[in-house]
Amino acid sequence: MTLEAIRYSRGSLQILDQLLLPQQSRYEAVGSVRQAWEAIRAMKVRGAPAIALVGCLSLAVELQAGAGGPGLAALVAFVRDKLSFLVTSRPTAVNMARAARDLADAAAREAEREGATEEAVRERVIRCAEDMLEKDLRDNRSIGDLGARHLLERVAPSGGKVTVLTHCNTGALATAGYGTALGVIRSLHSLGRLEHAFCTETRPYNQGARLTAFELVYEQIPATLIADSMVAAAMAHRGVSAVVVGADRVVANGDTANKVGTYQLAIVAKHHGIPFYVAAPSSSCDLRLETGKEIIIEERPAQELTDVNGVRIAAPGKPPPQKGDTPASGHFMEAGDMQGLVILLEHTQLLQATFSSCYFFSDGVLLCPSG
Repeated sequence: MTLEAIRYSRGSLQILDQLLLPQQSRYEAVGSVRQAWEAIRAMKVRGAPAIALVGCLSLAVELQAGAGGPGLAALVAFVRDKLSFLVTSRPTAVNMARAARDLADAAAREAEREGATEEAVRERVIRCAEDMLEKDLRDNRSIGDLGARHLLERVAPSGGKVTVLTHCNTGALATAGYGTALGVIRSLHSLGRLEHAFCTETRPYNQGARLTAFELVYEQIPATLIADSMVAAAMAHRGVSAVVVGADRVVANGDTANKVGTYQLAIVAKHHGIPFYVAAPSSSCDLRLETGKEIIIEERPAQELTDVNGVRIAAPGKPPPQKGDTPASGHFMEAGDMQGLVILLEHTQLLQATFSSCYFFSDGVLLCPSG
C-alpha cells in the first residue's frame, strides 16, 4: 500500500496529519477553505505541490456543497477571494499562487460563456482542481523515472549502483503521490540501481527525520538518517554519488527557494565534485521573478526552532527564516565548467538561462546544460 497525504473524492477531502507522524497515522477531514488554510499554516500538510492541491480541493469541496453566489459575478468573486486567501497560508511556495490564478481564470472564462450558469462555473472549477491532482501524480512519476535514468547515465554509465543524498521531504507526503526528489530515489530503487539513500534530519521542523525516513522505511528502501551537520562527512566518506532536492520556487535565472539548508548543501556538493539536482514540477517555476532576491521568504514562529513538544530548549531570540534562497551561480553547480542551461517548460516554452551546470528535472522533460 502506498502512502497518501491526500484522500479526495467528489465533495470529500481528507489529509494525513503530518504533525503526528511517525508516531500516529490519522486522517483529518477538511470541509472548507478556512480549514485548509489552518492545516497548511500549521503544517499538518506541507510540501509545495500538496499545499496547492489541498487548497484547491478544499475550494472544490465548498463549491460542491453549493457555496458562492447568488449570481455569476458573486460566484466568480467568491472563487477569487477564497483562492487569494489560500495563497497567504505559505507564500514562499509558488504552486498555490499559480493554481489560484489558473482556477480564478477558469471560473471567469466559464462565467463569460453564453448561457453560463452557476452550476457550470462550479463544475468547471471543481474539475480543474481534480485535474491538478491527477496531473501531479503523473508528473511526479515522470520526474522520478527521467531523473533516475539521467542520474545513472551521468554517475554510473558503466552500470552498478548509486548512493543519493536528499534533504527535507519531497515524497508522497509532499505531493499527490510518489514524490519529486524522493521520487527519483524511488525510481532508482525500483530499477535495482540504488545502493543507499541518505536523508537529513532537516531542522528545525525535522521533515527528514519525521517524514522522509518514515517513507523510506515504509517502502523498504535502504537508507540512513543523518544530522544536517553530517552531510560533508557523508559526501567525503560514504560514497555519495549525487544530491537530489526539491524546490518551493524556481525563478527565471534558476535561483531556487527551498527548505533552509539547501544552500549550504549545494556548496558542499560543489566542493566534493558531486552532481547537485533539483527535481520539481513546472508548477514550482515562477518565470515572473528574475532572481531569488524577489522571492518572499516566509518566517515561521520562533517556537519551531526554540521549543520541542512545548518545552523551550533555547534562550529567547529571533530565529532565521525556515526557507532559504539558493542562488543559481557560484555554488549551484556540478564539477566542470559547463555554462548555460536550457529550461524546457510544459514541453513548448523554451528559455535560455545562464546559470552554472545545475540539472533540473521537470514534468517528463530533462532540463540540462546546453553544452
